[in-house]
Amino acid sequence: MQKNSDVEKSLYSKKRTGFIKSYTNNWQLYVLLILPLSYLLLFKYIPLAGLQIAFKDYNIAKGIFDSEWAGLIHFRNFFSDYRAMRVIKNTLILSVYHLIAGFPLPILFALFLNYIRSERYKKIVQTISFAPYFISTVVMVTMIVQFLAPRRGMLTIFLNTLFNSEIDFLAQASYFADIYVWSGIWKTIGFGSIIYIATLSGIPVELHEAAIVDGATKLKRMIHIDFPGILPTAIILFVLNTGQILNIGYEKVLLMQNSLNLSASEVISTYIYKIGLTSPIPQYSYSTAIGFFKSAIGFILIISVNKIANKLSNEGLW
Repeated sequence: MQKNSDVEKSLYSKKRTGFIKSYTNNWQLYVLLILPLSYLLLFKYIPLAGLQIAFKDYNIAKGIFDSEWAGLIHFRNFFSDYRAMRVIKNTLILSVYHLIAGFPLPILFALFLNYIRSERYKKIVQTISFAPYFISTVVMVTMIVQFLAPRRGMLTIFLNTLFNSEIDFLAQASYFADIYVWSGIWKTIGFGSIIYIATLSGIPVELHEAAIVDGATKLKRMIHIDFPGILPTAIILFVLNTGQILNIGYEKVLLMQNSLNLSASEVISTYIYKIGLTSPIPQYSYSTAIGFFKSAIGFILIISVNKIANKLSNEGLW
């Protein structure tokens, strides 16, 4: 027993000495960690204490810790609300639609961009495709409204000229999902392909040279060399995107929303925003309970999808 204790003390001493030596040699890097760690602590971990509001009848005068416990009543109220299934359904439609349509496109864009021979043309295409990502949400929605305005919108005028029909796209609920998803894809496809382009640049050139010698076409090289090379990265990003399936940001949806398309545009995020902040009587506990439910579903999904990915391809977040 004494021998084992001495061995453990020796290992601990070596680890401590190694850490001190690493800190002494790389203290500048540790200093750089202070800012991101402070951000995570202040804005990600400390606010977790506020989640208990979901299980309390929150009273501003009493504060978070002194408010009375209410149990699961706010969760029951949400699921018994006639609007609950509608907002969950709309959120799932937009999220799944965007995942199915938007996730493969940056991969395909990166694959085709990788085979452009002219470096100048490749840079022009990259710049044009990256630019929309830096357009703010407010500006992008303003552009959408201007393009789809009933009488003066460019697309509306074009369709009216071709088919002699005038459609108010933003006033019809059936068009909301298409406009939301494809405008988002237009904005993010270039920026989303950056990580795949970087992964493709790391694939050994010798593999392509050997394939060319064997007579492989670009399509075959793309299928048998490039796609397997970026598959681990794609799986990890797919797992992360699946975990965000109920976490649609409210800004773009809220700006595109109106009383005529509300049946398709009311999602969980906008519902929480309205009842928690803009309501005449803000319901803090109720809105926190809905947000907690959304986060719990995302956590379950990311765990489940990661487990499936590990079983099917031995690739995952962990």
